[in-house]
Amino acid sequence: MLHDIDVFNCFLVIMAVVAVIVYVALHFINAGYGMMYDRRWGPSISNRVGWVLMEAPVFIAMCLLWWASDHRWEPVPLAIFAMFQLHYFQRSFIFPLRIKGHNRMPLAIIAMGVLFNVLNAVMQGGWLFYLSPAGMYGTDWLFTPQFIAGTVIFATGMAINIDSDSIIRHLRRPGDTRHYLPQGGMFDYVSSANYFGELLEWIGFAILTWSWAGAVFALWTFANLAPRAEQIYKRYSREFGDEFTRRKLHRIIPFIY
Repeated sequence: MLHDIDVFNCFLVIMAVVAVIVYVALHFINAGYGMMYDRRWGPSISNRVGWVLMEAPVFIAMCLLWWASDHRWEPVPLAIFAMFQLHYFQRSFIFPLRIKGHNRMPLAIIAMGVLFNVLNAVMQGGWLFYLSPAGMYGTDWLFTPQFIAGTVIFATGMAINIDSDSIIRHLRRPGDTRHYLPQGGMFDYVSSANYFGELLEWIGFAILTWSWAGAVFALWTFANLAPRAEQIYKRYSREFGDEFTRRKLHRIIPFIY
């Protein structure tokens, strides 16, 4: 696959179609982790361990694809690789350590996350290091509108994602088990600001790489997070009533959805 562009393109089409199917399915099925945790998903482990097991494989797989490539020290592929890995280092090894509480994550969710993450590493690493046209990511790419705009969007999204996670993490004091509405930052515009930040990151990544692989990943991010944002919105509406609805928030994209 990593040396046959036709096979790779078929792979991207399949991944895009599956993303649409997942988007529809998640409107009827709650992914049972985090605030939506559901014992019916089967055996579970600590949320902290679960996040590491689910997210670390993409970090490791991308490292292997990078190291095996003849382009690993070229400035632009290396810069794009570093941005991708910066997100997943934070998500795999920093974010889990900061999780408060004793929530659980089902092994089934972890397994599905691992599968997607490894396939995504193949998509992004395959394109970046093996199948992108010769010369596309030369040094001059650093000065293109796509790279500059995409990098700004990616960095903004990552900052929003980290800030929103911090707001959620500090909603409760030690020993408190009540639910609270997150406020501040992008939570003044959407009820799932952390998801908006992540979606913005991967839209930026698709732009800065100017690739179908990046676009399919952005599609997957929306397909996975938008239905969950809808479920969170409905839950907040039920739990907080007028306190929530009078804020007139959108779900995941400010002023739009």
